[in-house]
Amino acid sequence: MTGKNARQNAFLRLVSGKESESRSVRQRYSLIPTSEAVIGRDPHCQVVLDALKYRMVSRRHAVIRPLSLSPDGEISWILCDLNSANGTYLNGKRLQECQQVFAGDRITLGYDGPQLIFSRETVEQRTTISADTPLAGTTNSHKYSKSPDSVSFTQLFPIVSTGKDLTSKAYLIPGILTVIFVVLMFATVGKPEANQVIVAVYIAFAAYYFIYQLCGKHKPWWVLLTVALSTALILVSPILDLFLFIFREILPGRLPTGQETITFTELLVRMFFGAGLMEELLKILPVIGIYLIGLKLSSPWKERVGVWEPLDGILLGAASAVGFTLLETLGQYVPEATQSAAIQSGAETGQLVGLQLLIPRILGSVAGHMAYSGYLGYFIGLAVLKPKLGGQILLVGYLSASALHALWNTTGANNALLLVIVGVLSYAFLMAAILKARALSPNREQNFATRFFGNK
Repeated sequence: MTGKNARQNAFLRLVSGKESESRSVRQRYSLIPTSEAVIGRDPHCQVVLDALKYRMVSRRHAVIRPLSLSPDGEISWILCDLNSANGTYLNGKRLQECQQVFAGDRITLGYDGPQLIFSRETVEQRTTISADTPLAGTTNSHKYSKSPDSVSFTQLFPIVSTGKDLTSKAYLIPGILTVIFVVLMFATVGKPEANQVIVAVYIAFAAYYFIYQLCGKHKPWWVLLTVALSTALILVSPILDLFLFIFREILPGRLPTGQETITFTELLVRMFFGAGLMEELLKILPVIGIYLIGLKLSSPWKERVGVWEPLDGILLGAASAVGFTLLETLGQYVPEATQSAAIQSGAETGQLVGLQLLIPRILGSVAGHMAYSGYLGYFIGLAVLKPKLGGQILLVGYLSASALHALWNTTGANNALLLVIVGVLSYAFLMAAILKARALSPNREQNFATRFFGNK
């Protein structure tokens, strides 16, 4: 039989900027109760905003999704931010997680961006009631599907509908790089030197990516790569010879030879000058260079490239440590160990020993070089935030990072258990610096690690 039924349609009404509604330019976007609506500047969004007029809006800024069907037939809607650059605000409050919207709610894209008003209207429609139609007041437990056995095309082929979420939410880039490195490893079978380089670069990338995700701040990949390469170039330049002369000849940093016997205290002092102070200063030079470059740039590039807060310093310091670790491991430690083992037991044994040394050295950089340089980078960023105390802040950071470095090198030559303790301590120092840097960040609300881990 047939009858009349009232249905509520949902839609978004665009209010241009913060002008009064009587003077504003309005545009209506109907919401489909069976699919989500992405809001942004991308032409493929369901709610497309003018790219020239609304520059503060991200390409895919926010999404509004149908949530459930209530007993009275009304669909609930939720609003989620899509990791936008300037945030999404609901009734003046910035979204930290998805939130349900109600008629009359104001959605603002960016602090001073365009506003969208969520509205509903009741529409009467003639419906045919059959035995398969749920009676009013009954609960429909199925989400928008015509029957429990129906399946949509995008459900069968999810990749068709996920789009850009693959890169922003599914860690597609790390997956692609992993596949590339696997293919390269197969291609270099029988070429041990090339294979070692590929393994080292991949492990270093994975270790750094871990630090990057914990920091939760976007930094251009080419800036991080530039810092890593700059540190590697310093190690093969005359600058290294100058550092060796100052810290190991003039200052008491001469490292002991295999024939020399010295006390733990004397070894610690030598490591402090010859490894800690020397190497931490060397690794931080590119970070200082990026800071100086950032000062000469104009917005928004100076914020993206330069050092303006502790998180910037940590990311750049750890990137410098990657360049240092790769060159030191592949250019010194692995070749020496491989050659020594090859002389004693043959070429195949030498290659195996080289690989066995390479893996722990690169992985250990998270609690080693990345920890020391990232920790020192924190103090560089802190000095930028508090310039009046900058000198004292930098001195504390430089000495403490160098002390951790020296302690690691000293214990490594004496006691394995003590080495574990120092490694855990170094890692804890870096993690504490990251947590504090996230709390101090002027852009704290935009931190993706803060939102992901659910704490401030």
